[in-house]
Amino acid sequence: MAAAAADLSVILPRVLIVSRRSVRKNKFVDFVGEYHLDLIVNYGAVPVIVPRVTGVHMLLESFEPIHGVLLCEGEDIDPSHYEADVSNLSPEELEDIRRLHASDTAVDREKDAIELGLAKLCLERNIPYLGICRGSQILNVACGGTLYQDIGKEVSRNADEKAVHMDYDNYDGHRHPVRIVENTPLHKWFEDSLDDGEMEIWVNSYHHQGVKRLAQRFVPMAFAPDGLIEGFYDPDAYSPEDGKFIMGLQFHPERMRNPDSDEFDYPGCPFAYKEFAKAVLAYQKKLHSLTSVPKSLKLDGEMEKKRKIIVRSFSLARNLYEGNINTNTCTKESELEAGAEFLESNTALSLHQETRLKQMGATVRNASSYLERLRLSEEREKLARNVIGKMSVEQVSDLTAFYHMMAQICSEVLERKLNGIVNELSST
Repeated sequence: MAAAAADLSVILPRVLIVSRRSVRKNKFVDFVGEYHLDLIVNYGAVPVIVPRVTGVHMLLESFEPIHGVLLCEGEDIDPSHYEADVSNLSPEELEDIRRLHASDTAVDREKDAIELGLAKLCLERNIPYLGICRGSQILNVACGGTLYQDIGKEVSRNADEKAVHMDYDNYDGHRHPVRIVENTPLHKWFEDSLDDGEMEIWVNSYHHQGVKRLAQRFVPMAFAPDGLIEGFYDPDAYSPEDGKFIMGLQFHPERMRNPDSDEFDYPGCPFAYKEFAKAVLAYQKKLHSLTSVPKSLKLDGEMEKKRKIIVRSFSLARNLYEGNINTNTCTKESELEAGAEFLESNTALSLHQETRLKQMGATVRNASSYLERLRLSEEREKLARNVIGKMSVEQVSDLTAFYHMMAQICSEVLERKLNGIVNELSST
């Protein structure tokens, strides 16, 4: 049984989901909604929960391989991550927002760091990404978009048509209409539920913030009556059959269900998860085809010798990149050329593999420029020592006092600037 489970863990694609932190019996508890997990499993993928634990944002590579990312639920995103404009809100209104939505306005910076890191990773590698509610806001912010600080005070009150986006007294049952944009994935999924050409469905809503400026790469898929964008996607990164899926939905299709029967409000509700999982499966197959090596492959003596030279070249380059090589005992630059030539001639590497190897410094350009910077630093240090060595005791003493004074001034200015940023954030 254990062996079978291990085989499945290799075969089935992995979807990362970041947990949300809560407090239960005076202790922190991390959780993910069961509907998300059920749908991911039902459509053939394995949900891998990334715990919201301090420092995890530095360890995201340890969760490889990543075949998909689903981000959902959570507090407001720290406004320092985007251009938060609160000029149209009075201090009284800002305080009212914090009071009404206390559980959401308590910013979780670690969760922000984890989820923004994963979103950017997906965008860099074209890993399938589905953002639900907060997850859609994370996606927009990661691409340079912005958010409203409060929909009720910034959007609905000035709109010709009103929309209630959150009802604490009817949390799961509350619905409001959205207008679906034609020729979008959302239109295709809910097409059978659109009566007489009416491009409208009723969705649930649990949020007081939303997309203000949509990032340039995205196209809207749905609007609330007050004009708020309720769904968007990247048309250039949407082809589930080819492993492409980048999308954000402000509402929760997985929770649009009859409370008595658990039946979905519309047949199209689970399609976001179904198509996302399809893209995840296709992405895994594509990734496997790019990285798999036949197990029976054997190298002859000459090829094995070349392989060891290339491996040594990458190893030296990595140590050089990470600063683990003393330049005084550094090996010949020619030993780095083997890795560089391999990168230039090999077309079988995936974009991520090639990027990672280049980051390690496995090119003559990276290696030589790194060494050149070190040489320049050493020459400058040597020159400085010669100049200072010729100074009198009084001159050296004056120079030391000057730099002590400059350091103190810099510290004071930096502290004032940081306090100003903190005060500005706290006032918003």
